[in-house]
Amino acid sequence: MPKSKQPLATQTSKQELDAFIDKMQQTPVTFSAGGEGRVLFALDATASRQLTWDHACHLQNSMFIEAGKIGGLMMKLCYFRGFQQFHQSDWLTDSHSLLNIMQQVSCAAGHTQIGKVLNLALKETRIKSVQAVIYIGDCMEEPVDNLCQKAGELGLLSTPVFIFQEGNELIAKRAFKEVARLSGGAYHSFNSASSHLLKQLLNAVAVYASGGKKALQHFAQDKDPAITRLLEQLK
Repeated sequence: MPKSKQPLATQTSKQELDAFIDKMQQTPVTFSAGGEGRVLFALDATASRQLTWDHACHLQNSMFIEAGKIGGLMMKLCYFRGFQQFHQSDWLTDSHSLLNIMQQVSCAAGHTQIGKVLNLALKETRIKSVQAVIYIGDCMEEPVDNLCQKAGELGLLSTPVFIFQEGNELIAKRAFKEVARLSGGAYHSFNSASSHLLKQLLNAVAVYASGGKKALQHFAQDKDPAITRLLEQLK
């Protein structure tokens, strides 16, 4: 009997993953003189994410823990919610401190403030190199041209933005892909069915920012084949 064709949704998901890995191939890690990797981790904490917030926090916490296993990585957490509320932590090396901050965050109705995230990334990377900006959100309610301008500036500074979209809201998807492209980063969407893969990709970005290809090679052992393919394509 002929083999059944792979479902279209599965094919599309694989294509998006391959595109993400291709972009990672073009994203070299550059370290400052101190040798520390720095990651800015940004979250949309508006009300639209309330239903899946606990699940998303579990994935994010896993990334913090994984990053904490490797020395030389500093992380700054920022998030927005409500009416013009924008919060940021100090640069921290202790993953437990980041976990404590995450556990105190709750969602509140408001518009997105992605522009402030990108402004913060620009400010920080001009002080000292930032190896990656990771953003998790579901929608976009800002002038896309402004976001693209800031993303292009980050690209010139070799600060890639990795965007993980919860769901597939079309306007946000188009904007997120363009922001990632202009910054030299990558985009990937996720939902409850792909959360395991997202967890590993988040961990991989954190590990790569911390220790480069060698650290990622160690991390990739016994992981999803997607991580191995990412490793094989890194220069």
